[in-house]
Amino acid sequence: MGMHGSAHIVWDWNGTLFHDNDAIIGATNAAFAELGMEPITLERYRSLYCVPVPRFYERLLGRMPTDTEWEAMDEVFHRHYTEHRLRCGLTEGAADLLAGWRSAGNSQSLLSMYGHAELLPLVREFGIEPHFIRVDGRTGPSGGSKAVHMVRHLEELAGVAEPARTVVIGDAADDALAARHVGAQAVLYTGGSHSRASLEGVGVPVVDTLEQAVAEAERLAA
Repeated sequence: MGMHGSAHIVWDWNGTLFHDNDAIIGATNAAFAELGMEPITLERYRSLYCVPVPRFYERLLGRMPTDTEWEAMDEVFHRHYTEHRLRCGLTEGAADLLAGWRSAGNSQSLLSMYGHAELLPLVREFGIEPHFIRVDGRTGPSGGSKAVHMVRHLEELAGVAEPARTVVIGDAADDALAARHVGAQAVLYTGGSHSRASLEGVGVPVVDTLEQAVAEAERLAA
């Protein structure tokens, strides 16, 4: 596993491997309540969500949140998310797909914008950590783009994952933009934070299952 020149997948976590839509909506609505905003449905969330996250709030508020508002909503979101996530699990078929990709002699890693200290125990709890050659969560403030983190992630995998044979699998337009930033390719999955319509405008393959995503990644990395 992880030989130089082999196909490599960089997996996203939230909304991709980890099916946490219910937790995201519950925590988002708790954060909205801090500003006296009405609850949002999953459908509306998926049609409007974007990164950086403050711009998502701008779409809903009609203005950018102030620094104080952002910090308050961010704190409330993460506190409620930690409670809601306990009822969430891996996306259907994810564990088998990870095992299959690894047993086929390919490598894979995990890069998430979820806090690193919270991510690692969760990945270990599901028993999937051995499938990854590297697991990186976000360090530093939340709310930014994934591109900078992707650069660092692939730098750490130099000699193992070549950008030209690396495919990012995620559920957000930002995953594809991060992949493009480092010269990798991307496949976007419709089961997470974005609607199919918003993903299709990015210009990369869009699929409805993780099984389809892995098949597409294999084709792109060939």
